[in-house]
Amino acid sequence: MKNMLQKLSQNSELAIKDGVYEITQKIPKSKMNILDMIQKNKHASLITEVKFSSPSLGKIRKTTDPVKIAKSMVDGGAIGLSILTQPHLFNGSPEYFQKIRRAVKIPLLMKDIVINKIQIDAAEKIGADCILLIQSIFDKKLARDIDEFISYAHKKKLMVLLESHTKKEFINSTKTDADLLGINNRNLDTLEINLDVTKNILKDRNEKRIILSESGIESPNDIRFLHDCGADAFLVGSSIMKSKDIKGQVKKLVLAI
Repeated sequence: MKNMLQKLSQNSELAIKDGVYEITQKIPKSKMNILDMIQKNKHASLITEVKFSSPSLGKIRKTTDPVKIAKSMVDGGAIGLSILTQPHLFNGSPEYFQKIRRAVKIPLLMKDIVINKIQIDAAEKIGADCILLIQSIFDKKLARDIDEFISYAHKKKLMVLLESHTKKEFINSTKTDADLLGINNRNLDTLEINLDVTKNILKDRNEKRIILSESGIESPNDIRFLHDCGADAFLVGSSIMKSKDIKGQVKKLVLAI
C-alpha cells in the first residue's frame, strides 16, 4: 500500500472542498498545559486517540458515543486526547471533537492531515490545544512552508506537534519552533510499523523538547521499551480503541512506568 500519504493529503483537499472545516461556533480550549503535565507526570504520559477507523486496520470499533469513550480514557489516566477530525478513512469529524471538548477538561490534539491554514482556523474554533503537522508533507511539498504554518498556529494560541518518521525528517523538525516533536513508528507511505524507528532516531539524543513516540504501542513492555529509548510521552490509538475495557487498558499502559 504505497503512496498512502499522498492519498491522505488528497482526502484533506476533498474534506476542505466539502466544507468539513467550516466552523461557526467557537469553543474555549483547555486551561491546562500539556507540556507541564508531561514534565510533572510520575507515570507514563499517554495521549490516547479517539478514532473509529484507520487506513491500516479499516474499521477499528463500532461507531458509538465518542464522549463516553473519551471519558473512559481520562478515567484511565490519559493526560491528553487525540481526536480525529478527518472524515475519509478515519471516520472522524469536527463535530466529534466539539462534543468531547465540551465534556472533558484535559488538553486535546486535533489529529488530521493538515495541508491548509483553513484547518488550523478550524482547530482554534473547535477548542483544540494542539494540532498535528507532518514533516514529510512539508519536505515533499515545497509550496508549503512549515515555519509559516507553525507561526500561524502559534498566532492562534495553538501548540504544534510536529511528526517525523526518518532521521532526516526528525533533524528537519528540530530546526523549527514546534512545541513537541513526534516520532511516528509507522511509515505513512507503506503503513508498516517498527518500534525501532524511535530507538534509531533517538540514539545519541540531544534534543531538549518533549518527544512523543507514536503508533504500534500495545503493551506495558512497549511503553517501557520506548521510554528507555528516550521517548517522553506516548500517543496510543488503535490498541486502546480495540479494547473491551478502554479505561483498564489505558490504566495498564499509564502504570507501565
